[in-house]
Amino acid sequence: MEASNSQQVGRWLLLIHQIPPRPNYLRVKIGRRLAQVGAVAIKNTVYVLPHTDAAQEDFQWVRREVAAAGGEATLLSAQLVDGLSDAEVERLFRTARDADYAALAADARELGKQLTRRKLSTARRRELEADLLRLERRLEDISKLDFFHATGREATHALLLALRARITPAPVLADAPQRDLRSAYRGRTWVTRSDIHVDRIASAWLIGRFIDEDASFKYVPARGYQPEPTELRFDMFEAEFSHEGDQCTFEVLCSRMHLQAHGLRAVAEIVHDIDIKDSKFGRPETAGIAAMIAGLSLAHSDDDTRLTHGSALFDALLVHFSKQRG
Repeated sequence: MEASNSQQVGRWLLLIHQIPPRPNYLRVKIGRRLAQVGAVAIKNTVYVLPHTDAAQEDFQWVRREVAAAGGEATLLSAQLVDGLSDAEVERLFRTARDADYAALAADARELGKQLTRRKLSTARRRELEADLLRLERRLEDISKLDFFHATGREATHALLLALRARITPAPVLADAPQRDLRSAYRGRTWVTRSDIHVDRIASAWLIGRFIDEDASFKYVPARGYQPEPTELRFDMFEAEFSHEGDQCTFEVLCSRMHLQAHGLRAVAEIVHDIDIKDSKFGRPETAGIAAMIAGLSLAHSDDDTRLTHGSALFDALLVHFSKQRG
C-alpha cells in the first residue's frame, strides 16, 4: 500500500525555541514578541497558538528572529493526545486574556477617578478623551488575541462604554418628545446572545412593552456575529445597549429611553440584583423571582418560549408594583 501524501493538520501550532544566553535583552525581546501575538507557554520554551494562517505567520516571524540572533526554533503542527488536554490549553488562553482585561479595567477605573462632578474644561476633556482612546485601542488589541472568549471581555467593554458616556456624553435634546426618541428604534430586529436569562429576558420584554410592540428578536452566538444595518444588539459584546458601569442592560434601556412607568423601577432593581449579584437593592421579592427565572430556563430551552413565559412574569410584576407606586 502506498503511503498517503496528505498531511494531517493539528489543532495547535507549537513553537519550540532555544535562545542563546547573550545578549541578555534577547530573551525579554522574544518573550514580548510572543506575548504580542497572544501565544501562551505550556513549557518554559514551548509556546502554543491555535492553528490558523495568521498564527502560523506570527510564529514564523518569531522563529526568524530567534534564528537571526543565533538561537534555534522549530514550528510544529500538533494534536494533543495525552497529558495536557485541549480544554486545559484553552483555559491557559482565557487566563492570560482575563489578566489583560483585568489590568485594562484597573486602568479604566483609575481614569474614572479623575472625573468629578464639576464641568470639565475643554482642555481637560481632550486630555481624558485621549487617555480613553488609548484604553479603547488596548481593548481592541486584547480582543484580537482573545481566541477562546475570556470572561472579562464584556465587563471591561461595558466599563469603557460608561467612561465614554461620562467624558463625551451624547447631546440631550430637551425639547424632543420621548415618543420621537423611541421612534428611531421601531421597526428594527433586536439581536442578543442565545440561551437568554434574566437580563436578556427582561430587556426583550421591556423593548416589546415600551419601545416597539412589533419588535422582532434574533438569538445568536455570543461572539463573532456581524449585525445587519437594520439590527440593534443588546446585552452582548459591542452592543448598542449593554451593561454600563454597574448597571445591567435593563437599567441602561430604562435610562436611555427615559422609561418611567409606575412600578418599572422596582422591576429594574430586581433584575439588577439577580443579574449583577451584588444585592445592591435587596428587595424581598428578588429570591423568589430568581427562582422562577431559573425554573423557566430549565423547563424551556427554546429562547422564544423563554421570552413568552418571561414576558408574562414581568407583565404581572409590573402590575403588582404599579399598584404600590414602586
